[in-house]
Amino acid sequence: MKTRPEQWLLLALTAVLLAIPKVGVSQDWDESRIEELILEADQGTQDHAKLAQEIVDHLFSLGELGMQEFESSAYLVALLRDNGFEVEEGAAGMPTSWWATWGSGRPVIALGSDIDGIPKASQRPGVAYHEPLVEDGPGHGEGHNSGKAVTITAALALKEIMEREGIEGTIALWPGVAEEQLASKAWLVRDGYFDDVDVTIFTHVSNNLGVTWGGNTGSGLVSVEFTFHGDAAHAARAWGGRSALDAVELMNTGWNFWREHMRPLQRSHYVIVDGGDQPNVVPPRASVWYYVREVDFQHIQENFDHIRQIARGAALMTDTEMEYRILGQAAPRHFNRPVAEAFGPHLEAVGLPEWTEDDLALAMAVQLEVGSEPEGLATELSGVVGPPDEPTSGGSDDIGDISWNVPTVTLRYPSNMPGLQGHHWSNSIAMATPIAHKGVVAGARALARTTMEMYLRPEIVADAWDYFHDVQLAEEEYISFIGPDDPPAIHLNREILAEFRPQLEPFYYDPSRFDTYLEQLGIEYPTLRPDQWDRVRPLLAESDDDR
Repeated sequence: MKTRPEQWLLLALTAVLLAIPKVGVSQDWDESRIEELILEADQGTQDHAKLAQEIVDHLFSLGELGMQEFESSAYLVALLRDNGFEVEEGAAGMPTSWWATWGSGRPVIALGSDIDGIPKASQRPGVAYHEPLVEDGPGHGEGHNSGKAVTITAALALKEIMEREGIEGTIALWPGVAEEQLASKAWLVRDGYFDDVDVTIFTHVSNNLGVTWGGNTGSGLVSVEFTFHGDAAHAARAWGGRSALDAVELMNTGWNFWREHMRPLQRSHYVIVDGGDQPNVVPPRASVWYYVREVDFQHIQENFDHIRQIARGAALMTDTEMEYRILGQAAPRHFNRPVAEAFGPHLEAVGLPEWTEDDLALAMAVQLEVGSEPEGLATELSGVVGPPDEPTSGGSDDIGDISWNVPTVTLRYPSNMPGLQGHHWSNSIAMATPIAHKGVVAGARALARTTMEMYLRPEIVADAWDYFHDVQLAEEEYISFIGPDDPPAIHLNREILAEFRPQLEPFYYDPSRFDTYLEQLGIEYPTLRPDQWDRVRPLLAESDDDR
C-alpha cells in the first residue's frame, strides 16, 4: 500500500523530535541553500552535454522498433550500472523493459521516456530531403532516441548532489518500450512498478519547452487484434470453405458503417495483419488490428463493447470462430497541476536554445520540403499550459495509464522541428543533429532543477497528491482493459527487425572513433539541395532582420 506524502512528512517530523540524524525530507533546508543546489543541478546537466549527445546519436543509429529494442536497452542498462544504479531487467515480462533505481527513502521520483522507433522512417540526419540510411528500414521518426538523454543526464546530476549532501530520496529510471503500439506502460502499472512512486515525470520530444496540466487533450484507446478461424478450400470450388478473410472484411464494413453514429471525438483505424496466403486458397485464418480511440473511459468502453459485438456478428455471418487479444491500451491523459506549476519558473530560467543559422536553414528547408510553412524553430517559450475548455481528440500515449495511478506530468523539450506530419521520415531529420542535442540539454536542465526542488521541498509532492485525489479522481476513475493474465505483446515487430537489423548494424554509432554521428556518416550540416538553398536564403535574411 502506498505511503501518502503526508505520512512520510509526519515520519520525518517524528525523526526530528527523536533527534535522529536529519537527512532528505527531514532536513530543514535554508532557502538560499535550496537555490544553490538547484543551480548546481542545472550546471551538472550542462556538464553532461557530451554524454547527452552520445546517447541521442547512439539510439538514433540503432533505429529499433517496439518490443525489439534489445540493443538500445543493453546500452542504457550498461550505462546506468556503470553509474551506480541498480537495474532490474525484463520488467513486467517484457525483455527490453527495465527498472533502474538509486538512493533510498522518499520521495520516489520516477523519470521515464520512450525508446522505440517508427517503421519505414530510416533517414540520414541533417539532410533536408528524403534519403534513407536503409531503404524501407525503421528509424526514429518521432524522436524517441532523445528522451533517455534528458532523464539520464538529469539523474546523474541529481545523484551527485544527493550523495554528497545526504539528501534522502530515490531516483527511478525506466523506458517506455513499444510506445508506438501503446503496449507496455499499462503492464508496468498492473505489475506494481508504480505502487511506491510518489511522482512520475515523463519526457517527450517536441519543438518547444513546456508542460501541461489537466485533461481534455488527446485520446485514450484500446489496441486489439481480432482473429477469425475458418476452413481452407480450393478457391475455385469454394463451397467447401469458410473464409476467415470474409469475416475480417465484413467486420471492417460493419465498423465503418457504425462510425456514422459515433461521437465526432472518436478516432479508430485498422490494418489487416493476416489476410491469407494466396488467392487460390480460401483463408482459414485472418486477423485485423484495431486502435479504438475516445477521450474518456466511458466512451472507450462503449466503443470497445460495440466493436466486439460487430466482430461476433461477422463470425456468425461467415460461420467462422472469432477470438481477440488486447495488444495495448492508453488511458486518457490527466497531468498533475502542482507538479506542472513547479516546473514554471525553471522553464523560464532555462528558456529555449540559441538556434544558429544552420539550424534554421535545416528546419526551413524541411518544412518547405513537406509543404508546410517555413517557420524555422521555436523562439517563444511554451511554458506551463492548462487544459482546453472542451476535450479535443488526437494522439494517444500510454503515459496516461501511469497518470491515473500516480501524480504525473510530461515535460516536452525542443529537439525537433515544427510543421511536420509526425510518424514520418521527415521527423527523423533533426534527431541526431545540433537541434536535438541542444533541445535535450534544455530539457535535462529543466528536469534536474524541478526534481531537485521536489526532493528539497516535499510540500510540492504533498500538494500533488492532494490534487490527484481531490480533483483528478473526483472527475473520473481509472479503467484497465488488460486482465491479470494478459501477456504483453512481446512478438511485435520481431519479423521486421529480423529483416532489417543486419542492414542497420553497419550504421551503428561508434563514439570512440567519431565525435558525432554526423561526422561518422560524413554529412555536412546542414545538407540542402541547391534549389532548397535558393528558397531558404531569402527566408534566413528576413529572419536576421526580425532578430
